[in-house]
Amino acid sequence: MFNHEDLAQMQAQSLKMQGWIRQQTFSPELAKTLRRFSSWEVGELIFKVNQSTLRGRLAADPSLPQGQVEEDGRQRWYSLEEINELRRRLKVNRKSLMPERPAGKRAIRAAIANFKGGAGKSTVALHFAHAAALDGYRVLCVDFDPQATLSHSMGLFDVAEEYTVWGVMARDLIHETERMNSATQGAESGAALPQRQLPSSITDMGLAGLRVNDFIKPTSWPTIDLIPSCANAAFVEFASAQYRHLNPEWSFFAAVSRYLDSIPDDAYDLILFDCPPAIGYQSMNAVFAADVLYVPSGPGYWEYDSTTSFIGQLAEALEDLSRFANVVPAGTMNLPKVFHDVRFLLTRYEPNNDLHRAMRSAFEKVFGDRVAQNPIELTRAVEQSGRFLSSIYEIDYRDMTRETWRRARTSFDGAYDEFKSHLLTAWDNLEDEQ
Repeated sequence: MFNHEDLAQMQAQSLKMQGWIRQQTFSPELAKTLRRFSSWEVGELIFKVNQSTLRGRLAADPSLPQGQVEEDGRQRWYSLEEINELRRRLKVNRKSLMPERPAGKRAIRAAIANFKGGAGKSTVALHFAHAAALDGYRVLCVDFDPQATLSHSMGLFDVAEEYTVWGVMARDLIHETERMNSATQGAESGAALPQRQLPSSITDMGLAGLRVNDFIKPTSWPTIDLIPSCANAAFVEFASAQYRHLNPEWSFFAAVSRYLDSIPDDAYDLILFDCPPAIGYQSMNAVFAADVLYVPSGPGYWEYDSTTSFIGQLAEALEDLSRFANVVPAGTMNLPKVFHDVRFLLTRYEPNNDLHRAMRSAFEKVFGDRVAQNPIELTRAVEQSGRFLSSIYEIDYRDMTRETWRRARTSFDGAYDEFKSHLLTAWDNLEDEQ
């Protein structure tokens, strides 16, 4: 017989092991650090310019970051800060190395979502975030998943639940209730209308006084920030149901969207959501706030079946939200909910596997050009990166054969480049912010 105390003991034992794994994976201080990138990577893979051209420009201007030189003098290694300084200061063939960003637009928001656990949502979110950072973009990730895989992969472990999406939603409930009560008091008939009351268990937590930046945590990547998750945030689904009962007029699904609206338009370029494997209060906040929906799926029948169920139930849930159309405060999102783009991305794909090729054909017959043309291939390097809570971009290619590393990097680069092209099209279509 097992009760909650037994489960708590199991968790305590697991947390000890988790700490040991972190010590083996990250630095002795249990803090994740970002490696340097070789001049080969900077030239060929990041800037996509001839290495001799880059070396010549660096030699001609000693004020440019020169990186750290290996003992044998064959290779220079650059931090991401140095890479971004080079990006800002250099032009090649009169062309800027800065990434494309539509003028006058807020950050583009993309949700990585599906029902199926193990579909690769966190892996895709992690790699797209890192690829975008290497591309020169400023990225904010939002971890909606109580499993907190993305948060752990970003090096954040000891997170208090009030600084997760749950805290954002509870804070929004307090602010929205206060706004509704103020509107009621300001109405001519306000004296006859009841005030909405929240219990002290919510109002006394201090969430109402938290600032926007209090939820945003830095990562080992200088241009990537994160609103993290934690295991204790799993109760958000139960808490949100209670909150809706306390204030039935609270448009719970717009809480994160309202929060993101309060972030300055020029603070980030890309806001990326890692969603939980279910439709609930957290995932509905993610999809409502998203401009683009990316749906990763494994190449098997059951993954296809789960994806079909996901988009069907999501459609029903979004249709149900339309009844809030007249009560959602003005912002960047309105009802009925629309996406600027929806794409399906195959993960763990093996191009020589007959079943995988057949399922890819089935996806394309059903979803047409909504299926991304660059699936993420299953490679040994990808499996190794998952074991070490790192992306292929964080792994030093000297830790394995360059061919193995390059194959995985090429797969994710292709998927990211296609993702970016879709984002830029959607970004151009965003209405200019007021």
